[in-house]
Amino acid sequence: MHITTPVTTDLLRGALDLEHTERGVLPHRLPSWARAQCADPQLAMAESQPSGVRLAFRTRATVVELDTLATKRAYVGAPPRPDGVYDLVIDGRLSDQAVVDGGNTLSIDMVTGSVEKRPGPAGTVRFAGLPDRVKDVEVWLPHNETTELLALRTDAPVAPVPDRGRRVWLHHGSSISHGSDAASPTTTWPALAASLGSVELVNLGLGGSALLDPFTARTIRDVPADLISLKIGINIVNVDLMRLRAFTPAVHGFLDTVREGHPTTPLLVVSPIHCPTHEDTPGPGAPVFTDGKVEFRAVGDPAERAAGKLTLTVIRGELARIVEQRAADDPNLYYLDGRDLYGEADFAELPLPDGLHPDAATHRRIGERFADLAFGAGGPFAPRHP
Repeated sequence: MHITTPVTTDLLRGALDLEHTERGVLPHRLPSWARAQCADPQLAMAESQPSGVRLAFRTRATVVELDTLATKRAYVGAPPRPDGVYDLVIDGRLSDQAVVDGGNTLSIDMVTGSVEKRPGPAGTVRFAGLPDRVKDVEVWLPHNETTELLALRTDAPVAPVPDRGRRVWLHHGSSISHGSDAASPTTTWPALAASLGSVELVNLGLGGSALLDPFTARTIRDVPADLISLKIGINIVNVDLMRLRAFTPAVHGFLDTVREGHPTTPLLVVSPIHCPTHEDTPGPGAPVFTDGKVEFRAVGDPAERAAGKLTLTVIRGELARIVEQRAADDPNLYYLDGRDLYGEADFAELPLPDGLHPDAATHRRIGERFADLAFGAGGPFAPRHP
């Protein structure tokens, strides 16, 4: 006899809003008021993909079933994407993985920008043979598929996991932080770093949408967090959003807003990882299809840097300068050069497959390095003892 338990906010970690739909609930990583301030379909898709979002409950159940309706992506001219993975974590350890067939499909043409949605059926992810004892269970939702939750069934009652006293780390960044081509939701680099740092993750990595938007800053301002990191740069270059004149005050404004809600919280600004595509060539970036594979290339002119066009090299220098300037009055503000996470030597060993996004092995390397540099001894997120 299985018990059906409503999915409510007290059973979810990493989501900032829960939309009630005709059939169930849909986790969001931006609140409704923020979503209402931007009609960009890329942002809408990214924030509804539940990177870092997981069901978390305590139970004796040996069977867990979750009915879901996924919205998956297919890119015209590119090979089919693999189905999103559900990670089952028991008492902090990865125990099982599964995928769900079916679901809606978004067919996206990256050249024209057109999107076609094809409806599909719901599916069920089932985990059986769990240990017959009281345990903390987490079901991490696919980081790259919008996932509507229709029903949670177990063969024993579930209850919210009690507060374990772990610090909350809120991270904001681009598709690389969102998870890009990571193997599964617990192996995106922020999830790996959070596990190594023994913190609770709120991942605001938003594919294509780390653009210094004021509503994102206000969201971060209002979310309880013990640690905050902001990875800034790559999206601003590859969508050719702004020039240096606008970038500098936009960064200051973003930091000012975050500090309104978190005046003394350790705040780490992270510059872009090494990416030859945009190191010294401005955006925009454009996809190029060759033999069924996609590669992103910069189509700006390096000579345009003199007119204020941004490159990753320019952005790293400006972020370092801004943080140094502000740190004189803000001792809890820190800077991390993204090349310390993935630099030129790493690119030679583990190149970015499409010229922009890291693969699974690179996510692991970045996550381990971030954990060491941020959470390790002497790092800005190292535990502070009174």
